[in-house]
Amino acid sequence: MAKWSKRTQAVHGGTRRSQYGELSEAMFMTQAFAYPSAEAAEARFVEAGDDEFIYARYGNPTNRMFEDRIAAMEGSEDAFACTSGMAAVSGALMALTKAGDHVVSSRALFGSCLYVLEDVLARFGVEITLVDGTDNAAWEAAIRPDTRLVFFETISNPTLEVVDVAHVVECAHAVGALVVADNAMITPVYSYAASLGCDLVVYSTTKHVDGQGRMLGGAICGTKELIRGPIEAYMKHTGGAINPFAAWTHLKALETIDLRVRAQAETATWLAEQLSGHEKLSSVRYPTHKGHPQYDLAMRQAPSAGTVLAFEVKGGKDAAFRFQNALEFIIISNNFADAKSIATHPATTTHQRLPQEQKDTLGISDGLIRFSCGLEDPADILADIEQALAVI
Repeated sequence: MAKWSKRTQAVHGGTRRSQYGELSEAMFMTQAFAYPSAEAAEARFVEAGDDEFIYARYGNPTNRMFEDRIAAMEGSEDAFACTSGMAAVSGALMALTKAGDHVVSSRALFGSCLYVLEDVLARFGVEITLVDGTDNAAWEAAIRPDTRLVFFETISNPTLEVVDVAHVVECAHAVGALVVADNAMITPVYSYAASLGCDLVVYSTTKHVDGQGRMLGGAICGTKELIRGPIEAYMKHTGGAINPFAAWTHLKALETIDLRVRAQAETATWLAEQLSGHEKLSSVRYPTHKGHPQYDLAMRQAPSAGTVLAFEVKGGKDAAFRFQNALEFIIISNNFADAKSIATHPATTTHQRLPQEQKDTLGISDGLIRFSCGLEDPADILADIEQALAVI
C-alpha cells in the first residue's frame, strides 16, 4: 500500500480476508485461539508469525488490521492499538523509561499527560523537566547528554501552541534521546510527526479516527523494533490492548476520516477568519490563521492545523458560561474531534485540576473556549456562535 495516498490507505490498508472472502473487514470476538496440536501451541509461544495469535492482550486479527492501517496512514513501520489515548501515552512513556532516566517535555499538555509525567513517572524515579514548547532555546538548554526521552503535543491542547518538530527532533537525536509526539490535534490526515523524525507517534483514536462519539481507543505508531519490542511487551503484560469491537469500529471509521477531517478543518479555518476581531472576543487562535503567533511555522509543517480552534470570550468565566448556555445545537462537552460541534471550557473541565499558576502559565484563562468543529453546515455553526455571543 505504500505507493498509494493516505486517503486510499485509510480504506484498504491492512485488510485481511478469511476463507469466506468478506468485503467488510471481519470482527474476531475471541479472547484466545485454538492450536491444531500441542507442538503447534509450543511453537507459537516461542515465536508467533505475523498472522498467528495467542491471546487478545497479545494480538487479534481485527486489531492487527487496524494497527496496519493506522501505521500506513502515519508512514510508520508498525503500530500497537490501545484501549484509549491515555493508555497509548502512558504505555509509550512507561515502556521506554526507568528510574534514573531524564525526560524533557513541553509544559503545554493535556491534564492527564501532565499527571503521567509529574505524578506517575516522577514517583518511580524519572526526572522530569518541563519547558515552553514554543521556545527552541529552551529545548536546547533542557536536553542533556543523559536525556532518555522527549515528549510533546505537536499542537497543544487546548491553547494550540505549535512545536518546531524538526528542531526538537534534531536536538533530541543529537544525544540519542527518543522522541514521542502526541498527535491528537493535528490528526492522521495532516500528520507530519513521523516524516520529521519522531520515533513514536501517539494518537487518541477516540478523536478523529472514531470521530463520532462512540468508542475509546488509542494507537502508538513507530518502528517495528520499538513497537514489537518494548511497547508490545509492556502493553500486553499490563492489559492495554484495544478490544476487537472498538478496533473494528475504528477500521470502518478510517474509511471516511479523510473526508470528515478535511471538511471539519475547512470549517475551522473559515470560522477563525470570521470570528477574528469580533467585539465579544479578545483573541482567536488557530495555527494556520494569520493571526496566530506561530503561523509561519504552522504553515511550514502542514497545510492545515486540524479541526479545533480556540477563542477567548471577554468577561471571563461568567461570560464564557453564558455563551455556552446560549448555544442552540452546538454541544457542551469535554470531547473534541466529533462529527458534532463541541464547545469546551477547559479551565473548569479538562484542565480544572491544574493549579491556577499553571493555568496562567499555559494561557488557560477563565474566558477560554476550545471549539471543535463538527460536520454541520459551517454557516449554521457560525450563526449559533454569533447568537450565543450576542447574549453576553
